[in-house]
Amino acid sequence: MKISSDAAKNRTAQMHRPGPKPSNLAVISSGVAGNSATAPKRAPAPEETVVPTRQEATKKILEAKQREGLTFEQIATAVGRNKVWVTAALLGQAPMSPEEAEAAVQLLGLGPEVAATLQQIPMKGSLETTVPVDPLIYRFHEITQVYGTTIKALIHEMFGDGIMSAIDFEMDIQREQDPKGDRVVVTYSGKFLPYRKW
Repeated sequence: MKISSDAAKNRTAQMHRPGPKPSNLAVISSGVAGNSATAPKRAPAPEETVVPTRQEATKKILEAKQREGLTFEQIATAVGRNKVWVTAALLGQAPMSPEEAEAAVQLLGLGPEVAATLQQIPMKGSLETTVPVDPLIYRFHEITQVYGTTIKALIHEMFGDGIMSAIDFEMDIQREQDPKGDRVVVTYSGKFLPYRKW
C-alpha cells in the first residue's frame, strides 16, 4: 500500500510530538506523607540546670532546714563532719566534697543544683560591714577590742613571734549547764605558725 507523502509527514509528527508531562504532585505528596509517617519524633531538649549563687543556695538551704524541722547538728551528722564546719559550709563559707554535698541536699530535700553550689570554692567573708551590727556577732568584735592585746601578749609569751592559723583551724561551740544561767562555750584551736627569718 502506498502512503502519500503528506500522510507520512503527519504520522511522523505525531510520533515525535511530546505528550503531557506526568504530574509530580502525587509523588511529592506521597513522599511527604511517607516521611511524616516514618520519620522519628524529635526528643524534647533537656531542661538546662541553673546553678544558684551562694546567696541563693543559702536561702534555699535555710528554708528547707526550717521546713524539715532540722538542726545544724542533725545535718552535720548526715554529712559526717563537725557541726561548726558544716554550718559554715551551708552558709557559704567552705566547699563540700560531692559526697558531703549530696548527703546534705538529700536530707534537706533539695536538688542537684544546690549540691553543685555547695561544692564551689566560695568568696570568704560573711559580713557586709567591717564592724558587725548584729548584737551576737558584735560581741566577738567587742571581745577582740577589749582582749585582743591580751590574747596577743599571752600567745607570744607562750609560743613566740607568730600567729594562730585560721586555715589549720577548728572551732567548737557547746552549751554548758549552769544554775545561774546556761553558758556559751566557744573553743578555738588553730595551729601556731611562727614568722620565718631569711
